[in-house]
Amino acid sequence: MPSVLRMMNQKHGNIGLTRRHCVGLGIASVAAAPAWAAQLAPEPPARVALGGFDAVSYFLGGQNSPETGLAAFEYSWSGRTWRFAHPANREAFRAEPAIYAPRLGGFDPLGVIEGRFVNTDPLIFLLVPGPDGSRLYLFRSTANRAAFAADADLPGQAEARWPDLRRSPDADPAE
Repeated sequence: MPSVLRMMNQKHGNIGLTRRHCVGLGIASVAAAPAWAAQLAPEPPARVALGGFDAVSYFLGGQNSPETGLAAFEYSWSGRTWRFAHPANREAFRAEPAIYAPRLGGFDPLGVIEGRFVNTDPLIFLLVPGPDGSRLYLFRSTANRAAFAADADLPGQAEARWPDLRRSPDADPAE
């Protein structure tokens, strides 16, 4: 009985491929895989913005907690993966991401004023009225949020300091 894996007819000068050839090719390709795979630089996974919270939901819920985003509704922007609770939120963000993304690269405004990158907690936030609508600011602590909210000059100071800080050598290239 002829082999099921025989691909071509040897009678007409074509080369046949038998089960033995297939097994040999399979073993060779598995053995060679580490050699070529080691040459490829692994691509780092995109970092998830806002700890996975939905950026648009901050604006829909007022000062309440934001909604958790879902992996099913992701969008890549500015070196980050942004997750959304609903497809409509993803589309709103996609249309105008700068409106919904946190200001100052998501760093604490008091740290920015001091010329430092201070990480934040996405659940400690404040929506501040700005010339183009509300702006989302994130904070390291509730004390920092309270201090920022109490001084009307601090948002302007942080915004003025941000362009120079973001160009510094310590800046995150994704910001």
